[in-house]
Amino acid sequence: MINDNLRNEKLDLKNRRLVIVYGVMIAVIIFYVVRLYEIQIIDGESYLARADENRISVVREQTKRGVIYDRNGVVLAKNTPTYDIVIVPAELPSDEGDRQRIFRALSKLVDIPVNNGELNDETVRLYGECTSDFGLTQIVYIASSLAPYSETGILCDVPEALARQVEELSATMPGVGVRVNSIREYPTGYSTSEIIGFLGPIPEYVASEMEERGFLLNRDRYGYGGVESSLQDLLSGKNGRRVVEIDVAGLEMRDLEPPKPAVPGYNVKLTIDVRLQNVMRGALLDTMAYYNRLSITGPLTYDGAAVAMDPYTGEIYGLVSEPTFENNRMTRYIPAYYYEQLTVSQSKPLLNHITQVAQPPGSVFKIVTGIGVMNERVLSPEDQIFDPGSIQMQNTYSPNDPGKVQEYVCHLRTGHGYVDYRSALAWSCNIYFNKVGGGFEEEVPRGLGIDRLGQYAHALGYGERTGIELTGEEKGMVPTRTWKRVNMGESWATGDTYLASMGQGYITASPLQVMMSFSTVAAYGMMARPTLIREVLDERGNTVLPFTPRMLWDITKDPKIMVYDEDGVETGEYKTVEPWVVQVTREGLRLVPQPGGTAEKAFKDDIYEPSAKTGTAEYCDDIAREKGICDFGKWPSHGWTGAYAPYDKPEIVVVVFMYNGKEGSETAGFPTRRILDNFFIIKEMDAEKNGETVRFTAPVDTLE
Repeated sequence: MINDNLRNEKLDLKNRRLVIVYGVMIAVIIFYVVRLYEIQIIDGESYLARADENRISVVREQTKRGVIYDRNGVVLAKNTPTYDIVIVPAELPSDEGDRQRIFRALSKLVDIPVNNGELNDETVRLYGECTSDFGLTQIVYIASSLAPYSETGILCDVPEALARQVEELSATMPGVGVRVNSIREYPTGYSTSEIIGFLGPIPEYVASEMEERGFLLNRDRYGYGGVESSLQDLLSGKNGRRVVEIDVAGLEMRDLEPPKPAVPGYNVKLTIDVRLQNVMRGALLDTMAYYNRLSITGPLTYDGAAVAMDPYTGEIYGLVSEPTFENNRMTRYIPAYYYEQLTVSQSKPLLNHITQVAQPPGSVFKIVTGIGVMNERVLSPEDQIFDPGSIQMQNTYSPNDPGKVQEYVCHLRTGHGYVDYRSALAWSCNIYFNKVGGGFEEEVPRGLGIDRLGQYAHALGYGERTGIELTGEEKGMVPTRTWKRVNMGESWATGDTYLASMGQGYITASPLQVMMSFSTVAAYGMMARPTLIREVLDERGNTVLPFTPRMLWDITKDPKIMVYDEDGVETGEYKTVEPWVVQVTREGLRLVPQPGGTAEKAFKDDIYEPSAKTGTAEYCDDIAREKGICDFGKWPSHGWTGAYAPYDKPEIVVVVFMYNGKEGSETAGFPTRRILDNFFIIKEMDAEKNGETVRFTAPVDTLE
């Protein structure tokens, strides 16, 4: 009995142990089944992607960036090869003696020691291609552990002669070779840098987009400034793409997809004539140097801008912003010290002062006021306004405001006497435009007013972006009553309209916008869209996008002017500018460079039939405040001149701006004359070369 109990107890114990073993086995099996399910079903795609990531590599073949030409085929930006000395560790001899022989021979060529530096976690972390202080042995050791089948640069951007020497010896130095890269070179350099721009690393804000499009963040370059930036997509092309299978060491085994070849960027022919571009820069610099020498209070200015355009097609012949930057200094890398100099300079050389900086336009704005006054029939062209040299005006902020007496003066303090519209333009009579713009007692009971003035300003290009192929275009300022109330905290005053009527006060504009107003008058009311692109070409030189002029609007045909009722309330209707208004304005501008006009001195004996308008615009900016020269009534002034020629059918419009240039008829007038004259001389030379008829013959005007 006792034995039976013992035997049953042993059986129960054995059964319990078996149950435990079976339970553990079942649990293990369940665990592995669950894990297999997770790995293969739930996370299968993730693990497959990781495996493919280790097995598959995407190789990018860099493309060629498009070349940039001027209108005559002069190269403005091209690609130039650069050379790196590289080693592929896996291709070096396995015998250590042979390796050391190669290292010693290469060391003599590239001036890098065979052994140098201690390998540890800290030094390896700081290692960089072509930038380390390691010797050849250490560089190859690091590269072998990272990517033995990849090229590792040991010396970058070497002279071509050294690259050829290494290439010739590569047969006796297996694993050593030359990698050819490409950098941007700008043959015209400083002369066209504000137009062309430069290349730099791909910026972070477009990095994801560029990477998705196949660009290499650490090798490909991105346009900064000028057309290198604005035409980035046209010029950049598309990198080639190969999907290959690699082994654990990085050796390519086979192509997994048909390779996609690189697509080169399009070449672009600009509207710029580099010959005129050089004349324009020379005209600005020579004039600055001349007046800086004359100034008894120190240098007058080093800052200016000039732009020249065909008024009918919108082709920009030249565009100068002075000072600018030297883009050839940024071809391989952007020097930190040089970039800092550019960014801290008060002249802001990295900004294009033609399109990205707005200044008070002064008297060149008077054509806007004049066209508005004539078209609204505030006066007729023959009506005369008396200019005594200065007037007293009640500056009021509302109809019931008694106001405060304020004096407004003409630049000719003795006054011009009785002035009609044409002579007001010719003499740039401030009092005339004060009165017709803001009204004056019984002489002009109701002036044009700020609301209608703003309408004509926009119609003539002020406060509007032109759409030129340059980034960051400045809109400028055409103020309104609401704008002043919101931003300045007070109502619009009569005196504000007086100032606005002659391009002062709150009005600002870029030189390109001033150009648009002159171009519109020159082309009898038609406003062409300014453009820098003449043609887009493929790599074989075939035209893929021919030049087609584009018109923004015609003020004599397209209703752009809001109609106001007698109480000054908008009606919702729009009207055009009558053609006779544009014509009478043209007649007034034709008198400006003639005897008695404000540009008489600068355009003396000019035979190209120019029309012009000069401007002297008072200003007070941060630079002037820092110098302590913003004294009321004695503010410094900028110089402006706009001109076109010949009178009947203008072929060119030029606007010159001279920062702190004081009298615009001279500091801006003389370079304007020089640019116009040289444009026609260049045209005559080209005509003679082609056996065509020459229309004009005249000497080049120089500043005496």
